[in-house]
Amino acid sequence: MIRRNLNDLLYFVTVARAGSFTRAASLLGVTQSALSQAISGLETRLKIRLLTRTTRSVSPTAAGERLLYAIGHRFDEIETELDELTAMRDKPAGTVRITCGEHVLRTILLPKLTPLLHEQPDIKVEFDINYGFRDIVADRFDAGVRLGDTIDKDMIAAPIGPQLRMAVAAAPAYFETHPVPKAPRDLIKHNCINQRMQTAGGVYVWDFERRGKQLSVRVEGQLIFNTSPSMVDSALAGLGIAFLPEDEFAPHIQEGRLVRVLEDWCPPFPGYYLYYPSRRQPSPAFSLVVDALRVTGASSAKHR
Repeated sequence: MIRRNLNDLLYFVTVARAGSFTRAASLLGVTQSALSQAISGLETRLKIRLLTRTTRSVSPTAAGERLLYAIGHRFDEIETELDELTAMRDKPAGTVRITCGEHVLRTILLPKLTPLLHEQPDIKVEFDINYGFRDIVADRFDAGVRLGDTIDKDMIAAPIGPQLRMAVAAAPAYFETHPVPKAPRDLIKHNCINQRMQTAGGVYVWDFERRGKQLSVRVEGQLIFNTSPSMVDSALAGLGIAFLPEDEFAPHIQEGRLVRVLEDWCPPFPGYYLYYPSRRQPSPAFSLVVDALRVTGASSAKHR
């Protein structure tokens, strides 16, 4: 039975993790119909339902959870062993999967990785643009990129960029009809462009600090986004005040398209880090990617 059903078991693990037959079929390179038939056949042979199917999602039953827990990591171990065999070749090779935001991809990751990709044609990098806090272990990513103060415990974290500062900015046209805020609490009276956090679901609270005094302000406005490029575009259109890392505003501030305010309330803080599981045995390809991204002279450390 095991010999016959290894593919069916792999299909089950992939669907259970992806929560979708469509996504799982794409990952496996099979049709959705073939995948559904394989899972149904497995359930028939085991005489127990493994997945609960609705029109919007797929989730494991209690029996499915037990099976996933029992065998899921076995397939991960097999894949790791195969990757390590590939790494024994003369040249580093394989795919490195990284989840990150669009801005850090454009400004840090791609510029730093471009020379490596030219030098090592057998290395592939897959980027997942996502603004939520992905579980890189469960979602089978090699690494993720986050700000230094948001990384989970028990992760190895390598700095890949300089310290950052937040910036409060709006278009000159906005300030022609609205007073310039002198203190963070003045923002309560303004039309602010908000950001909804994909993981927690709440609207981002604007945090400030000056001379050791910390202040959080919950602002209101007509617009809420879950990605920063749309916030920048809205600020440029004069639709309100936005609050983002200053490098996302930098060219617009330098060229006068945006006006920065409350700068003395925005101190530096740790920038972007590449993070990955501490128990990972890195392949040569992954090690080269980490070395290319790490800030010169900085070393990786276990995050606490």
